[in-house]
Amino acid sequence: MADATPPFDDALPEALRFRSPAPLVDIGANLTHESFARDLEATIQRACAAGVDTLILTGTDREHAEQAVALARRYPGLYATAGVHPHDASRWNAELETAMRELHRQPEVVSVGECGLDFNRNFSTPAEQQHAFEAQLTLAAESGLPLFLHERDAGPRMREMLHAWRDDISKAVVHCFTADRDTLYGYLDLDLHIGLTGWLCDERRGHHLRELVGAIPAERLMVETDCPYLLPRNLPAKLKGRRHEPALLPWIVREIAHWRGDTEADLARTTTATARAFFGLDEPAREEGQQNG
Repeated sequence: MADATPPFDDALPEALRFRSPAPLVDIGANLTHESFARDLEATIQRACAAGVDTLILTGTDREHAEQAVALARRYPGLYATAGVHPHDASRWNAELETAMRELHRQPEVVSVGECGLDFNRNFSTPAEQQHAFEAQLTLAAESGLPLFLHERDAGPRMREMLHAWRDDISKAVVHCFTADRDTLYGYLDLDLHIGLTGWLCDERRGHHLRELVGAIPAERLMVETDCPYLLPRNLPAKLKGRRHEPALLPWIVREIAHWRGDTEADLARTTTATARAFFGLDEPAREEGQQNG
């Protein structure tokens, strides 16, 4: 296992040691990924040093959701989601549904997901994806937890399904939004929240998002790294191994703020307030304890 995990330096280069002007919530951090196995505690410490003192760990299947819950129990300021990603929808069965329902009862779990539809790769068939998503919409309605959603090339069908359930579910965020204007407006019309990542920092494919970010109401916008994926391409220094991590979230916030015409401090404060309200997070005293610990 150790040989399969690429080495990473304990510290970021000086040029990448950002500090947010206000506390941040990273709503999508895949810290159960094997690349964090060697330096997880240092990763969390670097995040705190950067002002990213609250992390929502993404549970994309039963195994990773259980790992996320275990980490949330170990480290103050960490929380978990629990769901089945559309790529794994073919695995959905009664046993998995029971396991997910039990996970959603755990106090560390603040959202149902990552779940949704992905018609781009179709690792599970569209029919399997819709079946698993429908089941998880049911679990969200039962638990009252918000939804952490994934969607690729499936906007129309996703909106149809969410529209049918909108009166039964509470809140929902489309994480790592990368789609077009019509899809964005369709989600906003459903009163959904939007999560933005370092995709905006990619000169090859993020241009259209720069024109859209200003259309997202401040009270519906949240920020995330989706680490270790989606490392911003316009960072001011090279990063050995090219693994993304929560400490780099202030750079993404800076980029979003620029294209929205906001200050970094204002965007940090509003996205954090929105995330805390959305996920029902503890008061900041918990994160202060983490920084002092």
